[in-house]
Amino acid sequence: MLDNINQLLLRNPDLLKAKAPLFINLPIDDFFEEYHALHPQAVMTCYNTNYQSHLQAKRLDLTQMTAVFNVYYQSKTAHDLVIIQFPKSKAELTFMLAMIKESIANECLVLVVGENKSGIKSLAKLTEQQLGDCAKIDAARHCLLFASNILATQESFILDDWLKPYSFMIKDTSVDVVALPGVFSQNGLDIGTQVLLENLPKKITGELLDFGCGAGVIASYLGKVFPEIKLHLLDVSALALYSAQATLKLNNLTGHVFPSDSLSDVKGKYDYVISNPPFHQGLKTNYQATETFLSKIKPHLKPKGQVTVVANSFLRYQPIMEEAIGRTQVLAKQKGFSLYHCSI
Repeated sequence: MLDNINQLLLRNPDLLKAKAPLFINLPIDDFFEEYHALHPQAVMTCYNTNYQSHLQAKRLDLTQMTAVFNVYYQSKTAHDLVIIQFPKSKAELTFMLAMIKESIANECLVLVVGENKSGIKSLAKLTEQQLGDCAKIDAARHCLLFASNILATQESFILDDWLKPYSFMIKDTSVDVVALPGVFSQNGLDIGTQVLLENLPKKITGELLDFGCGAGVIASYLGKVFPEIKLHLLDVSALALYSAQATLKLNNLTGHVFPSDSLSDVKGKYDYVISNPPFHQGLKTNYQATETFLSKIKPHLKPKGQVTVVANSFLRYQPIMEEAIGRTQVLAKQKGFSLYHCSI
């Protein structure tokens, strides 16, 4: 099976010829095997900031492809072709283009592909300082394909320059946050997290897991309010994990920050699990990771372990928690969000 984006790419085989192509956040499917069949000598690199996609890419087990998961891409390889899926966040695209300019050949074709509704139609205007000769090449299956090249620039890429700061205060506790482009609530405290933090149980102790930590907002607040707890933070996004680590450091906190596809890499047991779980992946609504988390978290709870989750009130997470974990209370209903709490 091929995603619509990858079908559009394969309609243009002449554009795909390369010695060292770099694929950035493309859907993981049969495209890579078909590409290898078309260009068996090409040495492919598949770079993903999404851990789930990275694991899928590794499972393809292609000898001519290296799968990379990291906050940013660095390589001594001079890539002569870069293909980028247009991201949900336009700021993330400018971040990616700035990042790769030190890892490309002098003559490098840059292809940007995305769904019509992604905002890709504004690509030329959005990237006028970064891309030259930006032209629409093809359109099919509700997707667009643009070809361009990266403009020469003398500016060096410094990762921390892309961290956007903000602060918030709840109940006399102030937290400083930094977040990279594309990370949830990069511009300020979101309403769901605010509802959660304003209605927390009065005491939280022991080992705490922040599931889908984003920029580390929840864990950092809890680390300040309950300084004796041990913090563990997971997310599927490399950009989020780096941001969370930076936020912890900014607040003089420490924690175990690690990637996981839902609970794929969770090994420990926790006294407390807390989350403002994501339900979007890319442009599509996706509840699967959160539903898997809720239905399978119980074995990762210590005796008397507790789970607190905030979610849009229309999401039916309470019955899942009731069945999989235990009796579930609604601690608060505010601003379109519900705060659920249960214990085993």
